[in-house]
Amino acid sequence: MPDSVPAAAAAQLDDPFAELRGPLAGTVRMRLGVVDNAELTPHMQRLVLTAPELADLDYQPGQDVMLLVAVDGNRPVRRRYTIRDLDPARRLLTLDIVRHGDGPGERWVRSAQPGDTIEGIAPRGKIFLNTAADWYLFAADESGLAAVFAMTGSLPPEGRATAVLEVPEAADEQKPDLPAGVGLTWLPRDGRPAGDPEALAAALQAAELPPGTGHVYLFGEARVVLALREVLSARGVPGEQVSAKAYWGRGKANAQHGEPAREG
Repeated sequence: MPDSVPAAAAAQLDDPFAELRGPLAGTVRMRLGVVDNAELTPHMQRLVLTAPELADLDYQPGQDVMLLVAVDGNRPVRRRYTIRDLDPARRLLTLDIVRHGDGPGERWVRSAQPGDTIEGIAPRGKIFLNTAADWYLFAADESGLAAVFAMTGSLPPEGRATAVLEVPEAADEQKPDLPAGVGLTWLPRDGRPAGDPEALAAALQAAELPPGTGHVYLFGEARVVLALREVLSARGVPGEQVSAKAYWGRGKANAQHGEPAREG
């Protein structure tokens, strides 16, 4: 499968993003080529892509790329993946993508081989590191690992951060190269259902909130993120010190633009 959707075919689609305006005004549309595609852990695939535009891409850790993975009728189907790493000098974009089912994004990722191409729009997303914070706390399931590692990896050597990370099993734990002040706590589910807030909520309830002004980041399933917000509120953490992003909804496919489908 050399191309997810050929450029000529994509130009004929009823595409809400045919023009990059509004929230996408600062993004770039590019034709990305697959450089490598390999299993990183039992439930995570690492995809490396390239395009000439990556040499000048203005990106902040935590942002993502929107890939055109399929077509449904005359409408494009896109999925959004956090940029795990960007190497402008080598023009390489790395994505760590969760393998969890049989959706259109995962079907393309499983079949992608070096030399295949796909349309991408990047960078997008508005959640970045609050550089004025004295410390950082992250809570995420596996869908948020790329964001957590990209953001904590960009901290200065003296930066302080704690991340509580839920993954399907212990074999999914990673050892990323992060600053010395970043601490990771892993919570393997080992058979518990994904999208259950209990383990992350308990860990967040017990997490230390150091002196000074901190910032908390919540990434994962929609209802889990909501439950974690409630934990922080009960602990007296002001809403302006919390940034949250739901990447998926339990029992629901994401919408065609890649975000979780809205309730109702």
